[in-house]
Amino acid sequence: MSYQLAGNTQNSEIGIILPTFDEATNIAKLIEDIENLNLDLSIMVIDDSSPDGTAKIVQEKQKKYSNLLLCNRPKKLGLGTAITEGFKIFLSQDPVPKYVFTMDADYSHDPQDIPKLLAVMQQYECGIVIGSRYSKGGKIMGWPLSRKLISKTANALARASLGLGLQDCTSGYRCYSSIFLSEVIGRLHSHTYEIQIETVRQAALRHFQVKETPVLFVNRKRGKSKLTWTEIQSFLSYTFKAVWNSS
Repeated sequence: MSYQLAGNTQNSEIGIILPTFDEATNIAKLIEDIENLNLDLSIMVIDDSSPDGTAKIVQEKQKKYSNLLLCNRPKKLGLGTAITEGFKIFLSQDPVPKYVFTMDADYSHDPQDIPKLLAVMQQYECGIVIGSRYSKGGKIMGWPLSRKLISKTANALARASLGLGLQDCTSGYRCYSSIFLSEVIGRLHSHTYEIQIETVRQAALRHFQVKETPVLFVNRKRGKSKLTWTEIQSFLSYTFKAVWNSS
């Protein structure tokens, strides 16, 4: 896959992947909020040539933060490929970050919840910790009924397939152990949102623990949702296939 990586690699315990497309209104503040957590981390923005200048804003922030990486991709290539590319880049570092986070760049995922997910990961040393909208204490604000129905259907199908008893298999707010990622990276082939099901499924197949911790998910306040009908079809198609294929 073609990309350009700008910035210095850091010896950080935590890597954070921020896939972006037209997030110029959010990215500067989000980077600041994550940096202000004062954790041992590196941030990688993976931008699919946003026409609104998202990458230029990140480049300006790189003058302030040496732990900020920018991965420029030539066009919009899909969330799944962005996350997988981020995994590969972090796994290629020496030393490899112990934990890798994925989160949205539109403030639907509160950066203040990063320490919460990290605490669960450090307590259990599992494969994945999911910031869960549906476990006790988790909430969703601002979603229309159609989005809720799609999400609930996808989660019901995933639970039937995986048998993990998870409440939220499709949340994109996650902390991964690099041990888990190293084992499964060659088996991740998703292009869009089905990456969330694929990673949980790989954890189940390889007997990695998956834990959940409740979070508040807020529908993006700025800009428009980037979820397309084609991506919904791809997501549901993968989930249906997973139900019938347990290997």
